[in-house]
Amino acid sequence: MSSLIRKVISTAKAPAAIGPYSQAVLVNRTIYISGQLGMDPASGQLVPGGVAEEAKQALTNMGEILKAAGCDFTNVVKTTVLLADINDFNTVNDIYKQYFQSSFPARAAYQVAALPKGGRVEIEAVAVQGPLVTASL
Repeated sequence: MSSLIRKVISTAKAPAAIGPYSQAVLVNRTIYISGQLGMDPASGQLVPGGVAEEAKQALTNMGEILKAAGCDFTNVVKTTVLLADINDFNTVNDIYKQYFQSSFPARAAYQVAALPKGGRVEIEAVAVQGPLVTASL
């Protein structure tokens, strides 16, 4: 039986984990990116400006983690968006499509009772290292 390679991905350009978890974990070629809040990496605080600014920062943080893994947003195949208020769905979509511009990943979005640090949005992702070819069925 062959062993799977497991590597923790970490970067100072994204906020440090606020609990006992990694920013991301790479297993073979699959990257599991922990949920990103709209936190400023330097201060560890949520960015001001509401859900739109938090979504931008969460996705910027995710982008830095992807870069640390040698990837970008085109490598993302699945995301989950957690919202403190489902009424923010369209606002977050407007920000989201600035980062994911084609070959959109699969996605789920949920309203949750609360998010860490009083955040309004948290986004997690699964990505695959290496070049991806888009094909239609």
